[in-house]
Amino acid sequence: QVQLVESGGGLVQPGGSLRLSCAASGSISSLNFMAWYRQAPGKERELVARISSIGYTYYAVFVKGRFTISRENAKITVYLQMNSLKPEDTAVYYCNMQAKLPGDYSNREYWGQGTQVTVSS
Repeated sequence: QVQLVESGGGLVQPGGSLRLSCAASGSISSLNFMAWYRQAPGKERELVARISSIGYTYYAVFVKGRFTISRENAKITVYLQMNSLKPEDTAVYYCNMQAKLPGDYSNREYWGQGTQVTVSS
């Protein structure tokens, strides 16, 4: 069974920084991408950043220049470095992975449990 475990959330003042991490356990046959989503109360879940199996990155316009997504391939781990945090960044942040398991003919999606990020003075 493939599982994603997240950590690194917490309370930070505006302008501060946090580093989120997500580690995958279990075996996969191929990786499409890993990503971070977030969901604030009363809002839809939205894509924050994504990194492909070969390192291509995508950032939502509202975080570009402040956040950096990266991977550690040997451990199937993804990170999100968040700088210059704003109150509107407050949300539950979720790790997401698209991958094939041995025997799969298409990608499956996996989600972490979420980690709370609160930006407040």
